[in-house]
Amino acid sequence: MVEKNLIINGKTLQYKGIFQEDKLFSVINNFLDKNGYTKFEKKSEELVVQKGRETLIELRPYKVLATYMTFQLRIKIVIQIDSEVREEVDGIPQHFQNGTVSMIFDSWLISDYVFRWQMKPIVYFLKGIINKFIFTFPLEAGFPDQLTDDTAKLYGKVKKHLNSYTKPTGKKVPEEDVKKAVKLELHGPPKEDLEFNLGN
Repeated sequence: MVEKNLIINGKTLQYKGIFQEDKLFSVINNFLDKNGYTKFEKKSEELVVQKGRETLIELRPYKVLATYMTFQLRIKIVIQIDSEVREEVDGIPQHFQNGTVSMIFDSWLISDYVFRWQMKPIVYFLKGIINKFIFTFPLEAGFPDQLTDDTAKLYGKVKKHLNSYTKPTGKKVPEEDVKKAVKLELHGPPKEDLEFNLGN
């Protein structure tokens, strides 16, 4: 019996302005490759709309940690392109898209303890009771944090990439602060009143 636990639910990223569609997907693919995820495209559609074109993509990358535990991300991407533009960057003309990017991130832990415990229902039942109410085994206790960390890093890299197209404000935010801000966005503030504002 497979059990799915939703760890991150519907974390949204919105961007409006110029961007390069191919580079956006390169950022996502490079992250998935470097972090051991197998890429899987669940859905891909391109529609011609009145203003331009709209691309709808749903990615379902996954990472198998053991025979009984898998991380799965769901990344829904809607790209609305209103126009194509050419701009000079450091004296070199480059091609950009102008429009909006909307992304929704979900993350699941998928466990198959029946397989791990060789299909013995009583062992599976007892393991579930112990894990939920008495004692969480150290390895398994760390899985939600690992998955959250992966999601936060991917979210942060995509956000940083899209924000790189906006005009610089002169203020640089350290990478550690970016990670901290993303974790706060995903989980909300911790018990002590920690406040951090990354901005858009």
